[in-house]
Amino acid sequence: MNSKNFFSKLCSRLKKKFKAGRASAGSAEDADGSDSWNLFFELRTLEVTTNFFSELNQLGHGGFGPVYRGLMPNGQEIAVKKLSVNSRQGLREFTNEVKLLLKIQHKNLVTLLGCCAEGPEKMLVYEYLPNKSLDYFLFDKDKSGSLDWTTRYRIVAGVARGLLYLHEEAPERIIHRDIKASNILLDEQLNPKISDFGLARLFPGEDTHVNTFRISGTHGYMAPEYALHGYLSVKTDVFSYGVLVLEIVSGRKNHDGRLGTEKVDLLSYSWTLFQNGKAMELVDPSLTKRNRDEIAMCIQLGLLCCQQSVADRPDMNSVQLMLSSDSFTLPTPGKPGIQGRGGRWTTTSTSAFTNTSTNTNTHTNASSTKTGITKTSGGNSFVEEYSRNSISYSSIDEGR
Repeated sequence: MNSKNFFSKLCSRLKKKFKAGRASAGSAEDADGSDSWNLFFELRTLEVTTNFFSELNQLGHGGFGPVYRGLMPNGQEIAVKKLSVNSRQGLREFTNEVKLLLKIQHKNLVTLLGCCAEGPEKMLVYEYLPNKSLDYFLFDKDKSGSLDWTTRYRIVAGVARGLLYLHEEAPERIIHRDIKASNILLDEQLNPKISDFGLARLFPGEDTHVNTFRISGTHGYMAPEYALHGYLSVKTDVFSYGVLVLEIVSGRKNHDGRLGTEKVDLLSYSWTLFQNGKAMELVDPSLTKRNRDEIAMCIQLGLLCCQQSVADRPDMNSVQLMLSSDSFTLPTPGKPGIQGRGGRWTTTSTSAFTNTSTNTNTHTNASSTKTGITKTSGGNSFVEEYSRNSISYSSIDEGR
């Protein structure tokens, strides 16, 4: 898996995929008939564009390795995700991300420009987004004013469109598993793009869910049925999206120990306010100009997405309908899934496109077990390969 030939083949597939995508979209090639997109980057080129991966150009660092800003000779800015050579988990995430991004293209997903595989070096090259990630603005009192309500609502709707594409419109259904503020990148106009597919899972065919002991995600965003029982479905992403919507409305993290006991957990606090008819008290004070109807709808939508009952949560198609229709009447949300959101069997996934501080602890790996992942489709199930039936007892990313 870690050979140069393996990644060279992946990059070759990338090139063919993007050529096909550009042809189907009616994109013209250069006048001389050559493809203007060279998706296989040479190591030397990336070294020069990043000033030999200078710390001054480092955008951030995730579990797979660092990400650097680069400037191509033609003036194009890029973001280079560099796989840590000694990271086995990073290698798996890198491979997973390449395979997934071969299959998907959408304006609300970060664009993969190409890859590099020379010697021990494995890299992905993305479009560079100058406004970093949503959490960079949302949780900073000095910067949150840049996100007026119109912008926040556009982000809520854009992330919903991106998830709808992954769940319903992509060549194969994809569950992201790590929707959070730091994985929502913002372009020049502060439009959202979902990033970081290292933990994503494919759902081929008509499969509706899987049961797995290999649980990965971020504290505060994880659906309880997944954190506690390993039940993974599209509603897992819906739950995370609901928490994100509440963060966007309130301008605060889903868990903030600096606040009082009543307010420390955003989901619990939002539910209490909603039940008492005081939902508007949740709104970020920096939002001086507000659309009360849209805000109230988003709070109710966030709670609907975070309901304890998996069946009662809307799918992303319904969420999109709620956001786009002026006449749609939202149902009353039921009790939210509070317990187990932090989980116990988790792995850390931190966005590397922005420098953010997280509280992490040294982790250890539990021994493998033969009881674990069961894939379900129409009542039939089978046990996946033994090598995936490992339980990781790892650090938890505290809401970032």
